[in-house]
Amino acid sequence: MSTHVARKRFGQNFLIDPQVIGDIVNAVAPQRGDFVVEIGPGLGALTDPLLHRLDHLHVVEIDRDIIAHLKKHHSPVKLTIHEGDALSFDFGALAKDAGPVLHIVGNLPYNISTPLLFHLADFADCVRDMHFMLQKEVVERMVAEPGTTDFGRLSVMLQYRFFMDRLLDVPPESFDPAPKVDSAVVRLIPRPAAELSARDEAKFAAIVSASFAQRRKMLRNNLKGIVDDAGFAALGIAPTCRAEELSVADYIRIANYLK
Repeated sequence: MSTHVARKRFGQNFLIDPQVIGDIVNAVAPQRGDFVVEIGPGLGALTDPLLHRLDHLHVVEIDRDIIAHLKKHHSPVKLTIHEGDALSFDFGALAKDAGPVLHIVGNLPYNISTPLLFHLADFADCVRDMHFMLQKEVVERMVAEPGTTDFGRLSVMLQYRFFMDRLLDVPPESFDPAPKVDSAVVRLIPRPAAELSARDEAKFAAIVSASFAQRRKMLRNNLKGIVDDAGFAALGIAPTCRAEELSVADYIRIANYLK
């Protein structure tokens, strides 16, 4: 399997740095009976050390060659392989109404990381924590503060639902093949339901999406036909603001005001 060629269409870059692998596994800190799901196990850089600490591991993998390799090297007693695309995988079905039990981990393919993060956010109520390796600039956008150029739709939507910590930066040479970008590891812990104060989350998501549709425009223009000047005045928000100047709480207030 060492001859496996990384597939561009799956965004494969295999982690090979033992120090980084150890740091990630220690950050996940798996306990024997934990319900851990790994997205995109690849050549097993994280899979093997996770299995040393766990009774059982679930993996989601799309590449048939890798699936064949995993089946050859691991007993189904220890490893459950879910064949398919993580972007359409039902993580909630794994939890089976058992509350926040899933620990999700992965070196996420750069080409699908943003839609995958939005997909995973839908299952936050059955997740205990998530640890991901991502492109460094994606992690910077996730944890960005309002008023900065990195602060955008991804920041607002993920910060609404999760506590997030950037844990470590990872250079390109930690991978084979080496990507053209730096990477970083981030931890996401779902916020308690009591903290999710948007009364209509679909409305909240739509407001955030519209606000950032054209970043250079004022909110008055991006939310034209949605919030009028009287609405902005009632909310105490300047209609001449740009989307990145508002906080997550401001977007919740706009959505709840419209609701």
